[in-house]
Amino acid sequence: MKNNKLVSTLILATIGIGFIMSCKKTSVTPEVTTTTTTTTTTAVSGTRAELTKDSIFLYAKELYYWNSSLPTYEVFKPRAFASNDAELYAMTQYSLDPTTGKPYEYVSTSSEPKYSFFDYTSTTGRTGVLKADLNGTSTDYGFSVMYNTKTDLRVKYVYPNSPAALQGLTRGCQITSINGRTDLTYDTALIPFLNSAIFGTNASVSLTFTDLNKMSKSVVITSASYTVNPILYTHVYTVGTKKVGYIVFNSFTNNVTAALNTTFSDFASQGVTELVVDLRYNGGGYVSTATQISNLAVPAGKTGTTMFTYYYNSYLQGLTTTAARKASILVHQPLLDAAGKLQTFTTGVNGKYATYADLNYLPTASDNIEKFAKSGSLDLSRIYFLVTGSTASASELTINNLRPVLDVKIIGTTTYGKPVGFFPVRIENFDMYIPEFETKNQAGTGGYYSGLTPDKEAYEDLTKAWGDESETLLYYALLYAKSGSFVTTAAKTASLKVSSTTMPAQLSSAEIKAVAESLDQNGFKGMLARPERKF
Repeated sequence: MKNNKLVSTLILATIGIGFIMSCKKTSVTPEVTTTTTTTTTTAVSGTRAELTKDSIFLYAKELYYWNSSLPTYEVFKPRAFASNDAELYAMTQYSLDPTTGKPYEYVSTSSEPKYSFFDYTSTTGRTGVLKADLNGTSTDYGFSVMYNTKTDLRVKYVYPNSPAALQGLTRGCQITSINGRTDLTYDTALIPFLNSAIFGTNASVSLTFTDLNKMSKSVVITSASYTVNPILYTHVYTVGTKKVGYIVFNSFTNNVTAALNTTFSDFASQGVTELVVDLRYNGGGYVSTATQISNLAVPAGKTGTTMFTYYYNSYLQGLTTTAARKASILVHQPLLDAAGKLQTFTTGVNGKYATYADLNYLPTASDNIEKFAKSGSLDLSRIYFLVTGSTASASELTINNLRPVLDVKIIGTTTYGKPVGFFPVRIENFDMYIPEFETKNQAGTGGYYSGLTPDKEAYEDLTKAWGDESETLLYYALLYAKSGSFVTTAAKTASLKVSSTTMPAQLSSAEIKAVAESLDQNGFKGMLARPERKF
């Protein structure tokens, strides 16, 4: 393709596409504004499915963060792919990470891209998790699982007031039977069964489990709607003369603002000076929520300094002239206000209302530089982050934001690696999520595609309840708070080896990563930004 804008316009108009970033609404499904282009030419033709495939590629050619790696339309041949998903995967495998020699979106255990996906606007599967992670509502069982050892399947978290919670499930419960199946020994062939039974679309699941009091129970959990509270646990520990706060935060939803403010205010009132933020299963969500937590934790003296900067591809950065903006497919895509309404902007390139073509995508633009603004009165000298390979995106953004301005310690295993974010692109009856921007902190640090490396590598103990001081990851945080070191006594080391590190002894680090990636594949990992430019 010679990047013919007429062809692009005809294709987009034919299938009636609307495009918009997520805005301040209760739904993550963007409002669709269809722009009709009148023309007498028949140069562009094809079935609706073919035109949809064309549009997937054409949007990526302008918006994808690594768009320069994509071939021409003629070489890529989007219509040749059997499905939209096959096309998306192929499209995301061109851009290579020079540090690994593999595509940025390559996943060894999956045929799906690491970051990109389609949201088919349903309420189940990955889309259901996406909506729960973003908007704080979900319709499912409300729990997740992970192997502690190859023969020990455990509940890793349960959302409060979810169907699972109402049936007595808690973190640490050992699952001994699922839908009558008692052989749950880890095997790659078992993963599809677990995903279907626990994370699929079934109306109910039958479980037998042993709780932390060694009591066996058999229950039937029926899927139902509930409000997601991503704050799973909080506590304040006395460590010597210090007060150390602890919060388990599972998702960057948009319904948690008041609860976070209250929690951090409570920490401040109890004299907390060091904080443990448990993000071990947090795959991300709204950038605005990550910004809120960063501002609650940052020292007051850092107000006004850069928190992070957005970086877009060179094409978007080049939209600095009226001619370039009018040639972009963004010219017909409205930039809504906080109420989801059009913003009148007659001097913009559209001539009627503000569009995404009117935005400045240069990293030097003030709209693309987030600055710290201290919130609350919590005065921290150090913050600990508990992480695993499931810690991703907005979680990693929060950690990266604070590293230049606060004493940050990371405990656990290397994080997922997602320094890029996205906004939804509406095509037909689905939204396409592909990376459109990268973030870097005030030190210019970003690019952690292989994940953030912990200061103390340790494997979690799934047999312990939230807040148990002997749970490995929390133990090391409290140890450092007490002694200023991760070095432990020989007796404690032996204890940890027996009670907490059996898992890595029986599952290699590669197997643990593979299990985490394979189980609950619908789990959302991402960060969504909402431009708030007013015209």
